[in-house]
Formats: sequence, structure tokens, C-alpha cells
Amino acid sequence: MSIRPATFALIPFLAVAQTAAAQAPISAIQWLDEVDSLAALAPPDRRTTRPGTSLLTEPPVSDGAEVPDVVVMPLDRPADGPVGLMPKGVTGLPVELWRGSDPERVAGMLARLDLEDLPAMQALLYSLLLTEALPPMAEEQRPDMLIARVEALTELGAVDPAMALIEHAGPERHPDLFRRYFDLALLSGDEGAACARLALRPDLSPDYASRVYCLARTGDWQAAMVTYGSMVALGEFSPRLETLLQLFLEPELIEGIPPLAPSAEVTPLVFRLEEAIGQPLSTTTLPRAYAISDLRKVSGWKAELEAVERLARTGAVSEARLIGVYGERKPAASGGIWDRVAAVQAFDAAMEARDPEEIGNTITAAWAAMREVGLQVPFARLYGERLIDIPLASRPAQRIALRVALLSPAYETAAQRMPAEGREEAFLVALARGRTEGVAAPSARARAVASGFAPGAQPIDRSFELARENRLGEAILQAMELYSRAAAGEYKDATLAFATFRSVGLEDTARRAALQMLILDRRD
Repeated sequence: MSIRPATFALIPFLAVAQTAAAQAPISAIQWLDEVDSLAALAPPDRRTTRPGTSLLTEPPVSDGAEVPDVVVMPLDRPADGPVGLMPKGVTGLPVELWRGSDPERVAGMLARLDLEDLPAMQALLYSLLLTEALPPMAEEQRPDMLIARVEALTELGAVDPAMALIEHAGPERHPDLFRRYFDLALLSGDEGAACARLALRPDLSPDYASRVYCLARTGDWQAAMVTYGSMVALGEFSPRLETLLQLFLEPELIEGIPPLAPSAEVTPLVFRLEEAIGQPLSTTTLPRAYAISDLRKVSGWKAELEAVERLARTGAVSEARLIGVYGERKPAASGGIWDRVAAVQAFDAAMEARDPEEIGNTITAAWAAMREVGLQVPFARLYGERLIDIPLASRPAQRIALRVALLSPAYETAAQRMPAEGREEAFLVALARGRTEGVAAPSARARAVASGFAPGAQPIDRSFELARENRLGEAILQAMELYSRAAAGEYKDATLAFATFRSVGLEDTARRAALQMLILDRRD
């Protein structure tokens, strides 16, 4: 079998924030793979944007060598330096993009975003959330903006990046931050490290149940039993949690009782306790972040396949991880997910052999399989560029190959070298080149897209003012919300969205998003 398992990278999508004149975007995966650990990250960039420079292309220079004023502050004040996993040089985003924002307002904007089937917007959101950024000036003791970023990543299912972001900032920085770190650690299987931190700072315990769990995990069973008994006497635990903790502390009792009914209210701790007593819960009906636990090789291949597909739809795992899980073994049955795996395996084998005839025979089924679960863009990232120079005989296969290549990072090369027929493909090729003037738009949706790329297209009101007020992140989030509505059928919003992306230097994002809007119809 030619599909190879791949190591997990923190973030699978391209770092798409760049100016129109910038070089090809740097993959966040590629960049993160080049550093051995988060400790290898460069020191935070504490420069501020100089007046008169581009928002996204400020050069790394200094205006002088004056000795700065020394500011004295309490030791318990939250750190005010940039926090993030990806430096400005990778994302192209200034560290001040949230500096003038109200954290509560930004948290609300993040919560309203619906990016389920919008890969280009997911990629942009990851850049916004993971780039090194200063906290808002209005932020006080609680790191509200950092917490909002962590919660948005968790909603996407990006557990490992969310944990890494907290670790970069310091989980002990605030109890609310540590609570989120602890929950993420439980989901990822890294509860040992979280409990070790808690042993050093027991005052950060999210609750007494977590305290009991960690005391037992770190080997202090006597203290765990004493704490458990005291809290039961005080009525601190719900009946269900009390039972789970008792069985966790005294596993010999499990054999003497019938299986428990599944918990009605599931938290990460309850989830791990259920697993520990031999009654693991299915993650399919739980929030997306729980799916990461099925990638620990403890739930069987089918559960792992379902989890990796679910996470790949939001970019929480890389396309390499997706195809690695697909290729672990031969399908055990037929129908549903097994047919998808078989279709992709057959196409991958044809691509590895560079057999044009077999590629033409298998591409239709593989593309249909990926469309069924909304994974066309991860599929395109894996195979799009390699399809550009494959001579396919049948027109249906050529049609699919062109669209796969246009959804890949090599979309400009595809537009130059692949055959295109008809009005629709002519427009897609023109869009990939960034020049739609004089090319007939084949639909109302395409006309709305073209308007956003027309000379003189106007961005959303106050976008430049927001940027000057160090609220660039808000301007981008507004454009993302407009794009989401346009993808759902409100085409009038497309013009504003694309014009705004381009006005703040996100040309590559605009083109990718436009191609995806036309090739992947969200309304299907």
C-alpha cells in the first residue's frame, strides 16, 4: 500500500496572510516542522507598527537606540508581550492586530463564525488565532483575548494547537487559563503533564474532582482517598461523579456492579473517568474536540477514521494525517466509510504509479468520496499539484483534475498549464490568475465574485480605520463573516468580502476563497 502514515503537525493549513506582492505563502506545517519544539521559537517581537508603513509588511528596523523608560509593575500582573506559535514573518500579520480591540466583542465575533465547510476561512482563522499577538490594551487581570483564542481553537477541534498556545503563554498565568489547559490535556491524553503542574500549584485545581483525579494519577492514593471522602461528606460531587471517582479509585469494585448508563453531562474529566473504568463513551455526539481522543489508537480503526475525517473538515488535523489513517490497512467491509477508504486508496496507488489511465479510472470515485464528507480541499492539497502534468484522456477526468489542481496551493500553475474548456473553466482560470476583467462570469455567484476583484472595489466601511486603530483582526473577522454569508447564497456580500481581503493584503486568501466558493457549492 502506497499511502504512508504521517506525523502530526500543529496546524495543517497554509499561513495565508500576506500582501499581494509577497512570495508564495509559507505553510504553517512546513514552518513548524522546521523547529524542534516550541522552545525553539524566536523571542516575541515587541515592535510596534511605525506610522506610514504597510500594515502587513513593516520591515524589521529601529528608529534609534534610545534607552527606554523602565516601567515597574506588580509581579502578578499578566504578561503583556506577544503570545502565539507563529511569528509575524510566517503569517504576515502585525502583532498589534488585536491591540485596540475589546476582548468580549472579539469573542462574540469568533463565536458567530460558521466556517464548517469553508477551508480558506479556516486557514485564515488559524493564522489569526496562532500568530504572535499582543493582548488588547483594555485587557486587565484575566487574559480574555488569549482565552477567546483558545476557545475558538477548541471549537474547531484543534486541541494540540490550543494546548501549545496556552503552554507558550504559561498555563499558570490565570486559573481560567489553567482550567482550559487541564481540559485539553485530558482530551489529548496528556493528563500526566497537567497533573504534574497541578502538584506544584494545587491552588489552580479547577475543582475537587480534578484534585482527586490528579492525586491518584501522581501516585498519592491515600491523599486522593482522604480528599474524596471529605468532599463526599460535604456533598461536593454529583451522584454520578461520586460513583465514577469511587470506581476510579477502587477499580476492584467494577466487577461487582452492572454497567453504568452513559453520563448525561459529559466533561473532559467525566470522559476520561468513563474510559478508565472500562466504559468509554463514543465521541460522535460530543463536541468536535473530543474526537482527538480517538486518534490515540485505543478505539479501533473505524472510530479513528471517523474522527480524522471530522477533524480534517475544520483543519484540526493535516491532510497528511488524514491520508495516513486512510492508508493504515485494507477496508474491513463495504459501504459508507469503507467505500471512501477504498476509493482513495485506489486513486493514491494510481498516483504513486503515475499511471494516467488508472488515474483517469479512479479519480471520479475518489473525488466523489471526498465530496461526500467535505474533504475536497485536503484531497486537493495532497494531489492537486501532481495532477497538473498528468495527461488524462477522458474529458470528465480532465474536468475533475483541473478543479482539484485549482483548489491546491499550485492554483496559479494549474491555470497556466492545464486545459480549460467552456465559460465556467475559463472564468476559474482567470480568477486563479487574479485577472477577471474581460472574462464572462458564468453565473450570478461568479459575477459577485468578479465584482470583488474589480478595480476600485470598495471594502467594508471603516476597514482602514479599524486597522489604524490596531483592530485589524476585527476587520478581517467582519470580512470572514461576509464571506460565510456569501457562500451560503447571499452573493451580494461576496463583493465586500473579497474587496476587504484584498485591501488589507490578503490576496492569496481572496483567490483561494473565491475558487472554493465557485468549485465547492456550500448549498449542495
